[in-house]
Amino acid sequence: MPHDIRSAAVLGAGTMGSQIAAHLANQGIPVLLLDIVPKDAGDDPKERNRVVLNALENLKRLKPAPLAGQASLKLITPGNFEDDLPRLKDVDWVVEAVVENLDIKHQLWSKAAAHVRPDAIVSSNTSGIPIHRIAEVLPEALRKRFLGTHFFNPPRYLYLLEVIPTPDTDPEVVRRISEFAERVLGKGVVLAKDTPNFIANRVGTYGLIETLRVMEEQGLRADEVDAVTGPAMGRPRSATFRTLDLVGIDVFKMVADNLHTAAPEQWERDAFAVPPVIDALIERGALGEKTRQGFYKREKVDGETQILVLDPETMEYVPRRRLDAPSLTATRAMDDPRERIRYLVNADDKAGRFAWEIMKRTLLYTARVAADMADDIVSIDNAMRWGFGWELGPFQVWDAIGLRESVRRMRDEGADIPEWVAKLAESDTPAFYALDGGAMTYATFDGRRALLKERPRTFDVVRLKAREKVVRALPGATMYDLDDGVALVDFHSPKQAIGGDLMQMLHFAMQKVRSEFRGLIISSHVLPNFSVGANLALILMAAQEGEWDEVDLAVRQFQGVNQALKYFERPVVVAPYGMTLGGGAELTFAADRVVAAFETYIGLVEVGAGLIPGGGGTKEMLIRVMEGTPGLLDGATGGAMHTAVDPQPLVNKAFEIIGTAKVATSAAEAVELNYLRKTDKIVANQHHLWYEAKKLVIEMDAAGYRPPQPPLIPALGPDGRAVLELGAQQLHWSGWATEYDLHIARKLAYVLTGGDVPAGTRVTEQYLLDLERQEFLSLVGHPKTLARMQHILKTGKPLRN
Repeated sequence: MPHDIRSAAVLGAGTMGSQIAAHLANQGIPVLLLDIVPKDAGDDPKERNRVVLNALENLKRLKPAPLAGQASLKLITPGNFEDDLPRLKDVDWVVEAVVENLDIKHQLWSKAAAHVRPDAIVSSNTSGIPIHRIAEVLPEALRKRFLGTHFFNPPRYLYLLEVIPTPDTDPEVVRRISEFAERVLGKGVVLAKDTPNFIANRVGTYGLIETLRVMEEQGLRADEVDAVTGPAMGRPRSATFRTLDLVGIDVFKMVADNLHTAAPEQWERDAFAVPPVIDALIERGALGEKTRQGFYKREKVDGETQILVLDPETMEYVPRRRLDAPSLTATRAMDDPRERIRYLVNADDKAGRFAWEIMKRTLLYTARVAADMADDIVSIDNAMRWGFGWELGPFQVWDAIGLRESVRRMRDEGADIPEWVAKLAESDTPAFYALDGGAMTYATFDGRRALLKERPRTFDVVRLKAREKVVRALPGATMYDLDDGVALVDFHSPKQAIGGDLMQMLHFAMQKVRSEFRGLIISSHVLPNFSVGANLALILMAAQEGEWDEVDLAVRQFQGVNQALKYFERPVVVAPYGMTLGGGAELTFAADRVVAAFETYIGLVEVGAGLIPGGGGTKEMLIRVMEGTPGLLDGATGGAMHTAVDPQPLVNKAFEIIGTAKVATSAAEAVELNYLRKTDKIVANQHHLWYEAKKLVIEMDAAGYRPPQPPLIPALGPDGRAVLELGAQQLHWSGWATEYDLHIARKLAYVLTGGDVPAGTRVTEQYLLDLERQEFLSLVGHPKTLARMQHILKTGKPLRN
């Protein structure tokens, strides 16, 4: 059903309020953003709205960017609490995000309540104040439409939204806001109970404090701990102390202090007492990134920035050191987080012993307070995955390390096991999650097993496999039958690099779909990125060994697959998300239609590796900038153009986009850069991509799909190429491009202008593909290209040589 929230107001233009407004605007929702009137404001409206206007200016500067573009900013209307509260009657949702102070929230709601429309939803974005306490000042009718909506910072990028009803909240209001948040705002909604700090911050803060305690007990430092508590444990790369420095050590203490006061029992209040090192850092003004020092410190040494680490014994900053632990080396080769975590916590070295101890404490705590926070373990696991970036939630981790075995080990070490977990460990199904005849079940707090319902609009590869929907499987790609005549190729290669398995699977899929399916989806279930491009390591290896025929064959194969997909007789939909770079972008270009996540960062970045796009990307970008201009892509091959439109500015645009390796910062910007078309679909919720792609395939097939007609592209020839080369030369003269950048730019210009054919000649796609491949191969063996590829593989960053 269509969503019924079409406008919103945000009360409070601080860090969270302004970014919530930005996120709403990014999704096309007009927002009224209000805050206080400065004391010295007078009658000038701009002065009275100064707090909000300054906040909007700040949104433009923040990194990562809260705004998807200028269009989003235009949807935010500034105002203030004194003049503009009557305008609340015009909005469907009012969300309050003022400072975390109950008295201030009460004062604001006492004034705002009278202006809210009778059917509007009202909520608070508090991270720790009980929702029912905030609701105390609201009229009874408004309390039914009031609840907590806890966004995580930054709201645009973090998937979790905790929705917290009070006993008075109408269940229909919970349903409406949850559906809106999932479908329109792209959020993963978790229903939380109105208990201290809800779910994610309660578990996450406990885990951070215990990490500090175990670090002290085992004599480790922040850099050594971060080596353990990042990807090796299924956590983000920022691990523990880089995360604390980013969040702010003072902010962390505020959250911990709130839990220390609000926790329902004394044992838990004691658990949230922060270790002395936190108070010591705050007293010194070392609050993390915002003060350039916290657990880490940045300082210039001989003109270069060095990162030092806090020695907790001396409270001085010292050079970082590597933790000597063979288990950490071993886990780097493990893609499956379950395997990685299981191996680590069982390792008998410094990393393994540390990981086990903090994991044990966090799991036991979570199990002990689980029923106080949520109705089920699924909500807790989702909250930690979506809010803190854990690859597995705590109960999923417990299954991964073996419930029965780990409980036995915990008991042997003297731990008290919560009764419901102890019973589960000795049951016939000793697991929090289990498959039962193709259906997934989970353990309840009262000793039963409940059916794990499928989230609406989502597909799950575990369920697809359990239902025997696998058509064919290779190590790097799997083909599934999604029912209703729609097939899916899900690629899952190491680092999501495009390689041989995907090429083989796509060839197979086209044969299969031709005879048995209505259409094909190409996507991946691997997070966070769709694809960062072709397998650069294999290209580098072949180039270093002089295997030019191998490189040529690989490029021909990728070009061929993309062309075959483009002109395949059935609908092909690609569903990208996250980083979609290089070959990932070229694969996306091959689709008839694209269903992209809003947070898709797509770009042709090959110049950073000393190359040009070789899988059809150069050719396709040239076509895309010309689409929509009548006459440009018409005519007969070899003939002259018959249009008054000069293609030079359009070719200049393609040259600039590829030559500067521009990456779209959202799917919306990707449309502006011609990476996506206006006819492509942008989906707010990444988890809905396959559902929406399947719908689109069925619609295209039902409409009598026919593949496109091959275009004939006007070539600018040598004169047009001279214009492009002059632009590149000027960048070189001004110091923005190196000599080798200029060399690559000339190769790119040669392809984009059709080589040496006379100006106005119309050429085929295959002609441009041959040029593209020729120039790609001429670059791949160059020593400076080899150096660029090596540098990217080693550091993840481009080399300017």
